[in-house]
Amino acid sequence: MTIKNARALRPRHVPSDLHHRDGKIRQLADALQPIADGDIGENALIFGPSGTGKTTLAKFVVRELERETLDFRWGYHNCISGSSKSEVLYGIMRDAGLGADLRKTGSPTSSFIDRLRESDRRVIAIVDEVDVLEDDTTLQALIDTPNVIVVAVTIDEDDLFARLDSRVTSRLRSAEPIRLKRFSLAQLVDILQARIQAGLRPGTITDDAVQHIADAAAGDAREAIGMLRSSARAVERSDDRSKITVDVVDAERDAALKEIHLERVEDLGTHKRLLYDIIESAEEVPSTELHETYEQRAQDPRAKSTRRKYLQNLEEKYGLIESNGNGKGKSYAVPEF
Repeated sequence: MTIKNARALRPRHVPSDLHHRDGKIRQLADALQPIADGDIGENALIFGPSGTGKTTLAKFVVRELERETLDFRWGYHNCISGSSKSEVLYGIMRDAGLGADLRKTGSPTSSFIDRLRESDRRVIAIVDEVDVLEDDTTLQALIDTPNVIVVAVTIDEDDLFARLDSRVTSRLRSAEPIRLKRFSLAQLVDILQARIQAGLRPGTITDDAVQHIADAAAGDAREAIGMLRSSARAVERSDDRSKITVDVVDAERDAALKEIHLERVEDLGTHKRLLYDIIESAEEVPSTELHETYEQRAQDPRAKSTRRKYLQNLEEKYGLIESNGNGKGKSYAVPEF
């Protein structure tokens, strides 16, 4: 057996310790620490490229704070899985253990805000992929709720503020900004070694393979951990391999990238997933045909302007699709691995 703890090999697993993020941990902890003293914390914004541990940092700090005090609730919502105002508010509220009697559809958004406002404890709302929100008033509503502290997570700081209404921007400018950079080669090696110690049996990976994974991942921890996981599974299934070597890593890299791609697809909300599935089922689909097919299949079609924003995010933010051409000649396809 190669794997002793499969959870530790999942890129989304929040470990018991975060390597090379001490300063950022303190920065976010300082913003939220007043909650432990019965006061209100500061809103925070976490920025950084894919694979820098933004979501992991947010969850890690909140869970550490949870060990110190019972005076707050917290909820997490990834906007890629639902970006409308009702979906985001409902997701935060339900994850925080509030409003079990309310429904995502059919309940006014004001009822979600009222339930958050009436909470007997502070509520930390971690809003991931905040740049894909359909309605700026979603953030405004959360920020304006007195007992809610917002931790917003996204990739690009300039892009976020360029998209937001000026009123929301002015409120967010006062939030604590936490900026993450890609990991260095040495830092990625340390992160991998921690996952290896937690997830693999001793002696199942060579030092060269660890270095090779870190180098190939180019600062992206999600990709590095994904390659480690795919390589471990390959050795686990093999009858003639006892160790993860450089050759195993090279053979499994495409499989790791595809698995990360599919995990992102699984996160997609209903309408984004429908657009993706239409594109994925065709070798290449013209834009006009894509929208026509979507309108035929969707029960409650989103406006074309909203769909274009979905497609832009699927391509530019997450790399789930790619496009060719412009205007009426534009077409979409899913990248090959």
